[in-house]
Amino acid sequence: MTTDKLAKIHQARPFRPFRIHFADGGHADVRHPELLAYVQGGRTALLYTPDEQFQILDLLLISRLETLNGRRNGPRRKRSRWRGK
Repeated sequence: MTTDKLAKIHQARPFRPFRIHFADGGHADVRHPELLAYVQGGRTALLYTPDEQFQILDLLLISRLETLNGRRNGPRRKRSRWRGK
């Protein structure tokens, strides 16, 4: 994986959350652009997690990137069909 491919999806506007798939079958989700940091041309990236920890990602072990649907976690509210008369 090159940082060019990662930069393209990471810097897209509007930002869409995406998933990083690793060669070992694991994955990590990037829900906000400010949670991922890397140096152009570098081999590693830092991904901050919701529990205020971080993961060091080896870009050579990333197998693919996948955009997510962008929905927030949790149930969606149903739209009311009531029409006042």
